[in-house]
Amino acid sequence: MSLNLELISFKLCPFVQRAVVTLKEKGIDFDITYIDLNNPPEWFKEISPLGQVPVLRVGDEVLFESSVIQEYVDEVTPPSLHPSDVLLKAKNRSWMSFGGEINGLLYQINQAKDQASFDEKFNGIKDKLAKLEEVHSGESFFNGKTFNLIDAAYAPALMRLDFLADYCGLNFYEGLPKVAGWAKALSEKESVQQSVVEAFPTMFKGMLKHFDGYIATLLK
Repeated sequence: MSLNLELISFKLCPFVQRAVVTLKEKGIDFDITYIDLNNPPEWFKEISPLGQVPVLRVGDEVLFESSVIQEYVDEVTPPSLHPSDVLLKAKNRSWMSFGGEINGLLYQINQAKDQASFDEKFNGIKDKLAKLEEVHSGESFFNGKTFNLIDAAYAPALMRLDFLADYCGLNFYEGLPKVAGWAKALSEKESVQQSVVEAFPTMFKGMLKHFDGYIATLLK
């Protein structure tokens, strides 16, 4: 199925990555255009109402907001990555929205200038992961053994937590075996591995250094 899709992206954006994982999982052909959000081109300002990525061009039409893009891609390329049970699907959508809060805290912890602020954000992330632990299936993926759209939504955040563990010795999963197992299962998915540019690990570490916050002092 040819959809003529172009994803407008920033190489380090977790919300863009949600869309890429979904597109990869569906096996959909798409073009991707990277921009510098600090100096966005005029054409991007004209098509992005929020001035943010991701933006998906569908022919002459434009979609924005990562969750909307995920849902669109899922709906036009059956079978759906959502569970078939209507109530479970609705609950998944709620928890997908919840995941945006974790991405927000990740951005904040990377920029925290002192240990007190860092600790506050660290504990905030742990608290949210603990809530996920309570509702997670305990299998490889959120709902069980099948990869669903909600797994694509959380892959970027959990990937970044894994990098912070490697680079800074931070353990976000202590006492959370379900979330830890989920992160491992997602990291082994080809669609997740291929959802970032090859230089992503180096770029991510460079971003931490650039922010020059407390977390940069923990870099190995």
